Amino acid sequence: MKKIGIFILAGIMLMLWHGCNKYPQNPNRPILPYPITIYPNSMQYQELNFVSGWEYITSDPNSESRGIIVYRMSQDEFLAYDRMPPNYPNACTDSQGNTTRLVVDFPYVVDHCNNAYYNILNGQIIVNEQFEMIPNFPTDGEVVYPLIQYRTVYDGSTLTISN
Repeated sequence: MKKIGIFILAGIMLMLWHGCNKYPQNPNRPILPYPITIYPNSMQYQELNFVSGWEYITSDPNSESRGIIVYRMSQDEFLAYDRMPPNYPNACTDSQGNTTRLVVDFPYVVDHCNNAYYNILNGQIIVNEQFEMIPNFPTDGEVVYPLIQYRTVYDGSTLTISN
């Protein structure tokens, strides 16, 4: 009986944990063909040499990704987001068929095409009720997905970004 109780408790905890996800699964998520490795303390990535620094990283041309925004959250912690607009990735295209990318306007990541603002610290959608200083935010409920975030592993010198 004790094992059944533990099994039921584990099942309930799993359902609660899964149910806490505020956003639905994004069907537009690009797949990186292989992990990206950079050295954020090098001169090549000067903006990442300090906390709160961010930089754009170009992705592989064979990748579905539109590039990556890397943000240094603390001395040992990095965040990585895809530059593909998470809600309508093909909404704005230029004459060559390239879609617009997300841009950093610290502390926001902005999708000018879809008029959406995201928090660079967690990738969440910013809504106007919380931040009155953002004019014309954003849509009428059509923005449902947060930024597309990748896993990061930092060992003190090497940062690896992967799916």
